[in-house]
This record gives sequence, structure tokens and C-alpha cells, in this order.
Amino acid sequence: MKCPQRMAGDRRTHRKATAKDVAVAAGVSPATVDRVLNGRGGVAPDKARRVLEYARLLRLDRSLDRWPAKTLRIVLLIQSGDNPFHAALRAALNEAEDVRLLFDLQGFVHSVDPNDAKATAHHIRSFGEAYDGLIVVCPDRAEIADAIRSVAARRPVVTLATDLPGSGRQAYVGPDDRRSGRVAGDLMGRFLGPGGGAILVIAGLFSMTGQRERLDGFAEVLTDRYPACRIVDVVESRELAERAGTLAAGALLNTPGIRGLYNASVGSRTVADAIAGAGRTGDVVFITHELTTDRRRLLQEGRIDAVIDQDPVNEMKVALRTMAMLLGRANGEALDVPTGLHIHMRENG
Repeated sequence: MKCPQRMAGDRRTHRKATAKDVAVAAGVSPATVDRVLNGRGGVAPDKARRVLEYARLLRLDRSLDRWPAKTLRIVLLIQSGDNPFHAALRAALNEAEDVRLLFDLQGFVHSVDPNDAKATAHHIRSFGEAYDGLIVVCPDRAEIADAIRSVAARRPVVTLATDLPGSGRQAYVGPDDRRSGRVAGDLMGRFLGPGGGAILVIAGLFSMTGQRERLDGFAEVLTDRYPACRIVDVVESRELAERAGTLAAGALLNTPGIRGLYNASVGSRTVADAIAGAGRTGDVVFITHELTTDRRRLLQEGRIDAVIDQDPVNEMKVALRTMAMLLGRANGEALDVPTGLHIHMRENG
């Protein structure tokens, strides 16, 4: 509904706007305006955003230049700190204190098991009742998507780092993982050179949208540009670091001709150890993602050739700003936000 215009010379030009004027302009009831302006909650995010925008436009109250005093509770659902990237996301939530304070958001973290979709779905439904917004990093499983769909009908849900596109979430913040995979494939092809060779690919979970897209992008580039490079196997670590190392060791033993190894998830230390155990350090090209402290060390030691990083601190700040938009505490439309990527090698790791 369009905001009513004030005509020149109209006696009402200087009349102070009321909550009823805001309700008419925003297309909501006066009771809804009252709930939003007094921070009582219980209002759908899109309605709350419209109320605040029209209240500022009509200059209902100069105090509206400040956000409501009520602190809103946001929960981040991620894997345990045993996963280095998810540990980095936990740290990023603390480092994003400036954004949380700006929009008066309080952040909480809850660990979920990526291999237990039923339990994760239960947590999502439960937290949908207890928190004002959810940021989730979860596999794309039917049970999880259904739970997000039910929560997103009444609470804002933002997917972070890996998307669940059919879940009804309001926004995705994270990298273009197909592009990340293509970068990894291009690096692998260039490292191996015209002779190419056999490549082992290790995924964490095939049900992680981001990892599937990485694998697809990786394979696409090899097929298009480096026909001498061939993927001999794609295996799943189930997000278990030790399993990743075991899979790598077995493949190097049973397929001696492997010249490249692409690990799209956890376990870079155990994979590097497997390569060393096979006496292949410096001979097998090893490419992975996420510049954690341990992977930086492996990179500097020459045990990893390249790391493609997505900057978790920036992702978390963008996710919180997006959540603030969905909650009506920041102006603008909450859209999917593709974040950048950075290539790190031994000289800049």
C-alpha cells in the first residue's frame, strides 16, 4: 500500500503522524504497529520491517532512529568444534560482536550431528519456538528441509556456507561452491600439467549441497580443459577426519598411479599424513578448502599445495546483517548473498 501523500496547502501538512497512519501505510493493524514499536515480538518479519520503514518515513517518533530495546536471540546450528571450519564459524560469531551490538542481537551456538538428520530436524523445530531467528549449516536432507520449512513460516531462517534451496529459508549467505570447485579443478589441472594423471576425490557428505556443487564444478573443469586428468574414485568421509585419512591411505596403496588428491571437507591433517606415509609428499598434488590454523601450517610445510578459503568471519557478519533485515532491524531487502573466495599457496598461506 502506498504511503499517503501530503498536498501543499493542506491543513494536515503539519499534523503529527500517529500509529494509525503507520498501520494504514504498512497495511497492518494498529495492534501490530503497537507490538513492533514496543518490541513485544510475535509479528512476522516482513510486517515488522514494513512497520519500521513507514514509521521512519512518516517520522512518527525520532527515537525510531534507534533500534528497539528488546534483545533478539539468534541461534547458530553447526557441527561440533571437531570440524575445523565449524570451529572457525563459532569463533566468527564472537568476532562479529560489532554487528550483534549494532542490531541488539544475542548469539547462541548449538552443535548438531551431520549424520543424524532426525535429531537435527528435532532441534530445528524446537529452536524455532525458543529463538527469534535461526542460522543453519546443515546437510540437505528431507527431514531437515521439512523442519526448516515449518519454522521459516514464522521465524527467519538463514542458511550459511551450504544452502538448502528447497527448504523455504529466507536467504543464503555463502560461497558459490560450484565456482569454488571449478577453481580447485583448474588448479589441479595446472599443477599436474599436460601429463595429467589419476585423481582421488574425498567428499565429507554427499548430502551437503555445497560439497556436491564443489565436486560437480571440479569434475566439469577437468572434463572441459584437462582431459588427461581423470577422477578414479569419489569417496565420502562422512565428515570424520580419521576416516578421510584412512580412505586416502587405502587409495594410495591400491592405486599407486594417483597423482592428485582433492579433499572437499575435513581431514586435511590425516590425508597429509597418509600421503607422507605412502612416501608421496611432494609427488601427489593435494588441494583442499578452508584456511584453518592447521591447514595454514600444512601449506607452509609444503604438504598442501593450495587452499581455497571462504572467509568465515565475513560470512558470519553478512549472515547477521541479513538476519537483522529479516527481523526489521536493518533497512534493505534480505537476499541471497554470494561471498568471495581466496586462493592460498605456500607463499601467501
